Amino acid sequence: MKDFFNKLLTGMSIGIVVALIPNALIGELLKLIIPHAPALSYVLNATVLVMSMLPVLIGVTIGMAFKMTPIQTASIGLAAVLGSGVITFTEDGGMVIAGIGVVLNTGLTAALAVLFVQFLGSKLKGYTILLMPTLTVLIPGMIGYMILPFVKTGTDYVGDGIAYVTDLQPIVMGALLAIIFCLLILSPLSTVGVATVVSLSGIASGAANLGIVAAGTGLFLASLKANSVGTALAHVLGSPKIQMRNFFMKPKMVTPMIITAAVLGALAGVFNIQGTPMSAGFGLSGLVGPLNHMNLVEGGWSFTNTIIMFVIFFVVPFALNYILIKLFSTKVKLIQAEDYKIDIH
Repeated sequence: MKDFFNKLLTGMSIGIVVALIPNALIGELLKLIIPHAPALSYVLNATVLVMSMLPVLIGVTIGMAFKMTPIQTASIGLAAVLGSGVITFTEDGGMVIAGIGVVLNTGLTAALAVLFVQFLGSKLKGYTILLMPTLTVLIPGMIGYMILPFVKTGTDYVGDGIAYVTDLQPIVMGALLAIIFCLLILSPLSTVGVATVVSLSGIASGAANLGIVAAGTGLFLASLKANSVGTALAHVLGSPKIQMRNFFMKPKMVTPMIITAAVLGALAGVFNIQGTPMSAGFGLSGLVGPLNHMNLVEGGWSFTNTIIMFVIFFVVPFALNYILIKLFSTKVKLIQAEDYKIDIH
């Protein structure tokens, strides 16, 4: 069972990061350039479309993690799309692809598809090419499609809890929201989805975003000894979800990041860090967090605001995470470099 979840979470983590990185790296930059070079809007649209391919990528990377055959892997990808909810049907018979779907249900559907494919094994013999995709779509795929509303309702309850936190005193609210989003970004739940459901804005959004900044910068620093620089950078430039498998196996590994998140969230309340429902779920990815804060905060790109933004979004998370990682690895001996090892091959 442990090996099953290990492979499942590894596949999900890689699929999520691969789908999100193109838009994360150049999306915000393109938005700044497009008014002067309209033709680049096609490139931006392409990166958004790639994000919506996340469900099929999760299915494929999970299939690869389980060393499935090409037919089995593709079948799992099809089932994952069905369970994701990324596609909705209109009354006139059309289809609309939007967002990234319900990631948790995508993973559940892919897990059912893996078990189903393993059960079939080689039983289909020469009819595999005909029956494997069809049966995987009709059974685990349709089960995922049917449980989607219930899983979505369950994730909405998480949003309700977060909505309650937003009514607290700003500094307390900021600290709690930052911790919550620091943990959410390492789970199968979509931080952007949760933030938009409860319409997080203002300081609440800024604090949530800083929670993800704490996770990304901390995991970048902690994983440098165990991974290549490129893989480590994926935590900041892409998504900390790349550590989802390690987090579920060793939750203590994020202790430094949780403390950093609490401090940053409190500072959001003190320094009026701003954000939108969309920016709340991104952290430093694509510089979405700092850019949205600067565009929304009173006074805009003033010298004082720029210094505050630089210190809160860059100096504090890197410095505090560095100190805490040293403390918990050398003095307390709660974490070690190998806890953050990622196998992407």
